[in-house]
Amino acid sequence: MEGLRRLEYRGYDSSGMALLDDVNALHRVRSLGKIQQLQDKVDQLNAPFTGRIGIAHTRWATHGIPSENNAHPHICNNQVAVVHNGIIENYQSLKQKQLTQGYRFTSETDTEVVAHEIHAELQQDNDLLQAVLRSLKVFDGAYALGVMDKSHPDMLVAARKGSPLVIGIGIGEHFIASDVSALLPVTQNFIFLEDGDVAKLTRDKVEIYSAATGELVERPVKQSSLNITSVELGEHRHYMHKEIFEQPQAVIDTLEGRITQDQVLVSSFGPKAEQIFKTVEQIHIIACGTSYHAGMVTKYWMEDIIGLPCQVEVASEFRYRNPVILDNTLFVMISQSGETADTLAALHQINHYRKVHDLDGITSLSICNVAESSLTRDADMTYLTHAGPEIGVASTKSFTTQLVVLALLLTSLGKVQKRLSKERESMIAGGLQKLPNLIRMALEHEEEIRDISQLFADKQHALFLGRGTMFPIALEGALKLKEISYIHAEAYPAGELKHGPLALIDETMPVIAIAPLDDLLEKLKSNLQEVKARGGQMIVFEDERSDISSETSFKVVKATTNVGRITAPITYNILLQLLCYHVALIKGTDVDQPRNLAKSVTVE
Repeated sequence: MEGLRRLEYRGYDSSGMALLDDVNALHRVRSLGKIQQLQDKVDQLNAPFTGRIGIAHTRWATHGIPSENNAHPHICNNQVAVVHNGIIENYQSLKQKQLTQGYRFTSETDTEVVAHEIHAELQQDNDLLQAVLRSLKVFDGAYALGVMDKSHPDMLVAARKGSPLVIGIGIGEHFIASDVSALLPVTQNFIFLEDGDVAKLTRDKVEIYSAATGELVERPVKQSSLNITSVELGEHRHYMHKEIFEQPQAVIDTLEGRITQDQVLVSSFGPKAEQIFKTVEQIHIIACGTSYHAGMVTKYWMEDIIGLPCQVEVASEFRYRNPVILDNTLFVMISQSGETADTLAALHQINHYRKVHDLDGITSLSICNVAESSLTRDADMTYLTHAGPEIGVASTKSFTTQLVVLALLLTSLGKVQKRLSKERESMIAGGLQKLPNLIRMALEHEEEIRDISQLFADKQHALFLGRGTMFPIALEGALKLKEISYIHAEAYPAGELKHGPLALIDETMPVIAIAPLDDLLEKLKSNLQEVKARGGQMIVFEDERSDISSETSFKVVKATTNVGRITAPITYNILLQLLCYHVALIKGTDVDQPRNLAKSVTVE
């Protein structure tokens, strides 16, 4: 149950648990809603709910609505129990086959075909491992599976393809989970399964096999640097609030050993980085959601500061079109979890294209927060953000540390290709070292921002405006507001107001503008006057040296941003995070676990 609570950020529309007791009777409890509702049902049982082997799951619905019948574990003939992350894409054809075999379905999920298939295979030789290995050959799609069977009360079988799965190594006990955080109370030692691995666990032994060949394979045991306290709330009301305030330290950790007082260390990208960076002629960034917005900021930096062409693309679009892929392109894949399905698929598509067309100049770099993720294993180079565990579904410190890493990438490319002077490199390095303190200063505006958030109590729509690098920051602000407060929010480049969005402005529409002290400030002021003339409620985040605050009809927050092209967007984003968090509190929504969303999007 404690493990489920630690995984609830991954899915929370239903949950369930199945245990084999001491006489090998299979018991299951499932519940709609969050883990506490499952706990309540267990507490109300007449008999003790105990066992020495069990599986449990918290669900983010894909096939089938959130309901108790659709909750995992799924059980076949009161014998085989299965939990599953991912999607079985050919489940409809498998279901039709199984219906003809006499199997009865009690859910709308794709997972139930897994339980039936394994049960059917068990009829051949009653060998659970072999039954799972044979079953896997008929499944198309992605899965992380945990399987137990009444006739094998001392064995748990796990399988991985496309969805993350780890094994926790204990003393006289072993565990499986989709994230190490679930197992930190019981172990610090983990085996990270790779795609195509099938594991057989008993109390005193772990064996790992290849699903393709059935042969034993070796996987190293690694010790996690995480601890229980790193994923606890502490004095904070929500994980999102905790993670917003962890950002100064997250930036310090991300910069450590990668930067000196006046220069960025190219070698921190790996031993071959300098050689690779010399040949790069263009950058192509691929990501989803918040990570995509980090890429959009980087496009401005790359082209403005070092003059290197840069494209940014949503991973789900890239993988389903026929992109023109040029030699000497550095593909940058950004993902907090490193398990984002569309980003991983895009990387695999790039690797295949490179092999087929023999383009040695194409390289890939993953920017990720999880060391043992699929993305880090499959990319040519990896750069970890060191943000630490991020439990809140709405990304905060991951976004900030991604931008820090992308700034280091920008500087390293400019340095290697001599597109960046030593003076400019020193300026960027100095700005990044000041960033943790700038973030702390931004966080000091929380009380002021809390007061402003009261304006949103009865609002259903909001508009975010920014120019230059502040446009993707406005997009990120709008995304955060949508995610955690359920207010419909859009973001536009401020210069686009006259091209349509101005029609939305009236006294019921809050407009949030980001106004740094830069060469676009005067243009932005004109845009804000257009909003004022239509009766819009203006909330402006401005540099402390700007003079927008002289406009008494505006709500203004003054920030110290150091003016720099690198530090300013990161600092303003902190202010927007605080605004969105406090608006969500006023709206009474579930800040850490917003409806319909999950932290790691491991399915399409």
